[in-house]
Amino acid sequence: MRASLRARLRAAPDGELLAGVFVKTPALPVIELLARSGIDFVCFDSEHAGFGRRELDECLAIARALGLPALVRVAEAGAAPILQALDGGAEGVVVPHVDGAEAAARVAAWSRFGPGGRGYAGSTRAAGFGTLPMREVLAASRKETLVVVQIEDPAGLAEADAIAATPGVDALFFGAADLAVGMGLENSAVPEIRAALDRVAASARAAGKPLAAFTAATEGLGELAARGVRLAFVGSDQSLLLAGGRRLAAAAQATRSEES
Repeated sequence: MRASLRARLRAAPDGELLAGVFVKTPALPVIELLARSGIDFVCFDSEHAGFGRRELDECLAIARALGLPALVRVAEAGAAPILQALDGGAEGVVVPHVDGAEAAARVAAWSRFGPGGRGYAGSTRAAGFGTLPMREVLAASRKETLVVVQIEDPAGLAEADAIAATPGVDALFFGAADLAVGMGLENSAVPEIRAALDRVAASARAAGKPLAAFTAATEGLGELAARGVRLAFVGSDQSLLLAGGRRLAAAAQATRSEES
């Protein structure tokens, strides 16, 4: 049986990272192609892309059927979107704009069964559509659910230590772009943001939890690894398609130049 993404992340040695992509296009062939690519995971972006509940459910179904670990970046920190993602079969959630320990604790509770937490239904995909005993579903949730909280606001940066120390939070995601906007900057590739990444990395390290971050292209993976990132979100299906199209256009232009 394939190890969960959470288990793989915990077992990965220092300096080794797992890499995946955001998926912005709710289309099943996209998921089929990515499942054949060998990447470690996908993250369906219901915060910034056109994933309704039906589209998300369908994409989670095919990812699960193909053995492709799938996370969901929910649209907001709320019990309902987290419940729906996990019931649909997501291995975990990425939750935006978590700005303090109280918010982190609510996210952790909503992501797991228990008092004040995730509601239970045996009829969901995560529960095998009624075919799995409750004890197995509860055990799988405790063992496999990956809860990633995004630190991407000045308030969250100030509370990074407390957020990292929150029980039930499995990883911290450094959100460079939103943090830059929140700091009044117009570029995330600046010393202030690199210093903030190092600060969040230190908080994650002190709490013994992995750090996640985004890079637009594979060229950025080395720097992320050097800064302690263990879970890398590299571009998206859109950026992969655009990069391939640009390479093709450039090659065609070069051929035309040679002929002329």
